Amino acid sequence: MMDSYVSIDLETTGLNPKTDKIIEIGAVKVVGGEIKERFSTYVNPGRKLEQRITDLTGIRDEDLADAPTIAEIFPDLQLFLGELPLLGHSVLFDFSFLKKAAVNQKLTFEKSAVDTLKIARKYLQSLESRSLDFLCGYYGISHHAHRALADAEATDILYRRLKEDFFSTEEELFCPKPLIYKVKRDQPASKAQKERLYKLIGQHKIVVDADVEMLSRSEASRLTDIIRNRLAY
Repeated sequence: MMDSYVSIDLETTGLNPKTDKIIEIGAVKVVGGEIKERFSTYVNPGRKLEQRITDLTGIRDEDLADAPTIAEIFPDLQLFLGELPLLGHSVLFDFSFLKKAAVNQKLTFEKSAVDTLKIARKYLQSLESRSLDFLCGYYGISHHAHRALADAEATDILYRRLKEDFFSTEEELFCPKPLIYKVKRDQPASKAQKERLYKLIGQHKIVVDADVEMLSRSEASRLTDIIRNRLAY
């Protein structure tokens, strides 16, 4: 039975780790069944948030303006995680964003994990939903949804409740399994790409929602095409 782990949750700009970015990380380190430490930080995504993300999370652009980038915070996160397995609700989602961040920095990031969503889908099929928010309501767990640390804490409590109810039935679901997510490294935008963007922005007095210095090569190319298409009309 897993009793030492890190319960983790991310808030992001969207659902696709290939194009979206992390904006908040929350994690709870549990050792021998006892909470030992917490990790919580905003992350500057290098772009403006869509209103739907602010509406969902309550996180605003001004909250992220002075936050560290994922490259700056990742070494501290890796140190916090250590060799412990992860715990999460749909944990592959969170892992995929972290793996992408690691690959972009030429770092190795391999983890095993237990997924409370998989456990809930196995044993709580009669419920109308197995979302973290719904399950917290079902179990009477106090929960501030869509904030990373609160979600990580709620997932830890949910895991303990699920263990109480179902561990003796099927231990296998409560054992960490390797997480698999394959992703390619983003190449930083070239000097020529950035110069081209700055020239377009300056000449046409365009306001863009992204930090040009933080763009990847593909993102810079996409943004350049968007600006040119707008100017064509």
